Amino acid sequence: MPTAAPPPNEFMRSLLQIPSVAARDVDTEGRTLVSYDVTGSAQLYEVGADGEWRQLTDLDGVAAGRYLPGARAVVVQHDAGGNERGQLSLVDLDSPDVAGEGPLPPLVPFVHDPAFVHRLAGVAPGRVLYLTNRRNGVDFDLVSREIASGKETVLYDGGGYVAEVEASPDGRWVALTRPNAPANSLQLLLVSTEDGRIEPLTPWGDDAFVRTPSWQPDSSALLVSGNPGREMTAVLRYDLAARTWSEVVADPGHDLVGWVSPAGAHVLVASNDDGAVSLALHSLPDGELVRDLDLPAGGCAALHRHPDPVWSQAGDAVAVTYSSPVEPPYAVRLDVASGTSRAVRPPDRPDLPGGLVAPESHRVATPDGEQIPTFVYRPADGGDGSAVLVIHGGPEGQSVRQWQPMVAALVAQGHTVLVPNVRGSTGYGKRWYALDDVRRRLDSVADLAALHDWLPTIGVDPDRVALYGGSYGGYMVLAGLAFQPARWAAGVDIVGIASLVTFLENTSDYRRAHREREYGSLANDRDFLHEASPLTQVDAIRAPLFVIHGANDPRVPLSEAEQIVAALRARNVPCELRVYGDEGHGLAKRANQLDAYPAACAFLAEQLAKRPGGTSDRGEGVA
Repeated sequence: MPTAAPPPNEFMRSLLQIPSVAARDVDTEGRTLVSYDVTGSAQLYEVGADGEWRQLTDLDGVAAGRYLPGARAVVVQHDAGGNERGQLSLVDLDSPDVAGEGPLPPLVPFVHDPAFVHRLAGVAPGRVLYLTNRRNGVDFDLVSREIASGKETVLYDGGGYVAEVEASPDGRWVALTRPNAPANSLQLLLVSTEDGRIEPLTPWGDDAFVRTPSWQPDSSALLVSGNPGREMTAVLRYDLAARTWSEVVADPGHDLVGWVSPAGAHVLVASNDDGAVSLALHSLPDGELVRDLDLPAGGCAALHRHPDPVWSQAGDAVAVTYSSPVEPPYAVRLDVASGTSRAVRPPDRPDLPGGLVAPESHRVATPDGEQIPTFVYRPADGGDGSAVLVIHGGPEGQSVRQWQPMVAALVAQGHTVLVPNVRGSTGYGKRWYALDDVRRRLDSVADLAALHDWLPTIGVDPDRVALYGGSYGGYMVLAGLAFQPARWAAGVDIVGIASLVTFLENTSDYRRAHREREYGSLANDRDFLHEASPLTQVDAIRAPLFVIHGANDPRVPLSEAEQIVAALRARNVPCELRVYGDEGHGLAKRANQLDAYPAACAFLAEQLAKRPGGTSDRGEGVA
């Protein structure tokens, strides 16, 4: 049961110390493999059918993994200090150390080379599929490695970044997705394992977003989630013999994403309704609804920062991760035959504090006639008249109705919190997420001004409003402060982009071409990239800034934070920088979160405080 809300700073710390659970895999014996962060970073645990918890890893960084079919073992993916250069190791679950009370079982190296990325792509009896850029540091190859012999077979080396992979049950084909030329589009490829032939199933120039490829058990058809020729994503079927597409489950008003059961009898479908993501079971091949998954309304049961749902090898169970604005993440195991579910929550989880609130949904008009989907979180007592805009990353991302401790803490501190899905966000159709591509970048920034202009209609003092965001959201914070300096009282930038030019020049080689599709290329768009960079307009920034960055960030290098901080300090603009040497693109470790986030909250409380005389402390020079 919720307890009374503690003071704001203690409230923030109490939220950060609530452990979360995420589903990673499920077997036919009632066991669930989960990530659990009670130790301070997410580690792998196995939860038995009897509810017993067994810790499997205790690594310096985050651990993820899958069960190996046909064996009592787990393949573990892990990196060092958030550098995203994943390595693969094995854990024997029949080890006496696991079954008894002894030390954790050792990690047995399986695929290790710390200079390169190795990303777990799939598991099958006796082998593991993984993606790696070790050939040239840029392109990702798909490799199959046998467990017993260590023999490796390259299944795909056609170049580019590879997103998802699914091998056909008969071993003849691999379906994979890789970035298309248009921003936020993915191409579906069919690769023959017999002769390496590559067949594009979506044209290279197509703007479709395609994901979650999965096979029927007889390898006759492939199911995907995609939006070719349509506004919203649907579950579609590709027949290999006829070379034709058909619709399985669709909803013209909502994005749908599906995961097919190994037995081929069902598809689990996630429906995204304004950031509330529900799950339902549909039959195959007709796509008829079997039942809705029994989960609380108003939360997020898949997608975004949660791992994808995972089917057991027999198709009798599926594991998902659920959270909401008032419920930290936990795993749910669904029994397909009965429709019953079992929640896997942290053992001995502390009571949730009082004061947690769900958002209101609004549409905020822009001067050019668009409507910005926006969640508004209001303090129970109405707040103190200040507000914080929390902008998501991506930019091809979406703010959804899931657990966000920082949002809850800001609300408890008395701020009204707006969480918008500005143009460029997913979840609202293909047209909306394309409205910020390349030379329309500043149209997205202009949405911040429209949101600011709307704030007085909900009782917010427009002189006491701050920006908060991470990654691309950090770029939006800096862009708002630089291009709209009179509107914002402060900003918190987490692993954000200060210059689109230097970001693209210095990001990891394998990410550059992938990100140029969205932002524009250094070869063709350098002038605009320079124009749209906050660093270019740094002399206009007058609001105090709080910056958080990981030293090992492979996506947005630390130099982005360092250069904006140096430029502001040279102009005597108040600016604090906190760098964490054991983090990458964001803060994954609780100790660092407990250091950074309460400090950011305190910074915002100070900057947005109402001063004697009814004004903020922004100074007479701010319009």
